[in-house]
Amino acid sequence: MLNYYSDWTNWLPIMQAYEARKPGYFGTPPVNLIFALNVSLGQILAEGMSKRYARHITISRACKAGVQALGLSQVPLTAEFSAHTLTAPRYPQGVNGADFLAGVLKAGVTLAGGLHPTIRTEYFRIGHMGAATLADILVTISAIENALMGCGYKFTRNTGVEAAQAEAKKIK
Repeated sequence: MLNYYSDWTNWLPIMQAYEARKPGYFGTPPVNLIFALNVSLGQILAEGMSKRYARHITISRACKAGVQALGLSQVPLTAEFSAHTLTAPRYPQGVNGADFLAGVLKAGVTLAGGLHPTIRTEYFRIGHMGAATLADILVTISAIENALMGCGYKFTRNTGVEAAQAEAKKIK
């Protein structure tokens, strides 16, 4: 349930009153959030929904291919249950999650830890939604590779990046 302040149904009558030049607010409107929403919606409409969906699918498949090439399993057991805006790889055996995430951050990429209470220390999350590009994913996979190497995980360097690139080319 949304809190009172962030509930759009509470703000709509207030904004309509402002447009009618009548007072009627219960607090200061989140003007910066309203402008940000307007900008975001403009970006979505400029790109077009079908192109946006296609971009999310391409980026998702590329990211998942890169992760799989590195030998990492994922939280969703099958692709049909996997989101196009998020990849949730499991840490490989012997890799400490905190050390890994610190290594990724050191490479300039921010990833999130797990959220599901019973397995949150077993996986991390890669968000690839909104304005994310294939280049962002390639940088992220590269940072993951560097962090995995720093944690002692064995694999052939650039395997993940090359797999992500190959998957993206197949889709286009």
